[in-house]
Amino acid sequence: MNLDHRALLSGNKTGPVAASARLSLRAASVLYGVAARVRRYQYDAGRKAIEHADVPVVSVGNLTTGGTGKTPIVCDLCIRLRGLGIRVAIISRGYGAGESGVNDEAMELAERLPDVPHVQHPDRVEAARIAVDELEAEVLVMDDGFQHRRLHRDLDLVVVDATCPFGFGYLLPRGYLREPVSSLRRADAVIVTRSDQVDESTRSAIRDRIRDYIGQRPLIETTHRPASIVMDRGRTESIQSLAGRRVALVSAIGNPDAFEQTIRDCGATVVGHRRLPDHDPYEREARQELQRWVTELNANNVPELILCTHKDAVKLDVDQIAGVTLGYLQIDLAYTANEDVLQGLISDLVSQAS
Repeated sequence: MNLDHRALLSGNKTGPVAASARLSLRAASVLYGVAARVRRYQYDAGRKAIEHADVPVVSVGNLTTGGTGKTPIVCDLCIRLRGLGIRVAIISRGYGAGESGVNDEAMELAERLPDVPHVQHPDRVEAARIAVDELEAEVLVMDDGFQHRRLHRDLDLVVVDATCPFGFGYLLPRGYLREPVSSLRRADAVIVTRSDQVDESTRSAIRDRIRDYIGQRPLIETTHRPASIVMDRGRTESIQSLAGRRVALVSAIGNPDAFEQTIRDCGATVVGHRRLPDHDPYEREARQELQRWVTELNANNVPELILCTHKDAVKLDVDQIAGVTLGYLQIDLAYTANEDVLQGLISDLVSQAS
């Protein structure tokens, strides 16, 4: 079945085949939900042990699969901790790691945070031990940790993407939810990303839904602001240079729609968008297909530039495709509500490390 996955789950893909697929996926979601409920109960009832690291742990996680804009949050937290003189390390499971043993998010984080070690290990308790015992970390940032309850966290942050906040309303695989929205009750704070990409009425509805579960705990809002276009060898161009230019997009991320909307908001004309599965490693076959696709575009729309995300760029590791220059969009995180509250949470965490 050749259906765009996101269009299928959102309901934008119509017709009997799509409807039948959604019905089948909904049945599978029931089974997933039962298994997830049993797992949550085991931790809630104390039937599964929770391990403690020797230093404070802050978890940054999602309710939904991929594409919430979590990586910039992880970067920001590490920068704040480093600014307070704390030795910080990132720990993660390393989903999608290739033969090198390092996945795309780790490669991006290594470029953004060259002085922050990142331990990837399927067992995050072991990753924590390595970070503390061997790297002498004083605080750990656990990437994608909300569902990984085996490791105790001292600060539990959940990231919600305003452009798809609740995973189309269904658990996996019918929707993107890893667990019910009610699980937000476990969060110490919620960070809403891309809040500028929806209107105020939508933002208000998202806030109200989140408040139903977190009460008066912190609700922080951010935007992802395009900072620059990074070309080969680190050369940069201003965001303003995109205005009026014909641009082709390549992405293997969880929320390609948000990426495309950001480029359009910069004034560019998007002549095509090649969407690969999240975490795609861009192996030989995919690269050859990209070459063919850009060659076809050259015969018609003639893109002046190809853009991808930083996460894509570290895997592609080229400066052009089929003769067209490739660059990536550098994103900066900006807080629009309660940044001071987040800083207070970080300061409280650091006091535990002293």
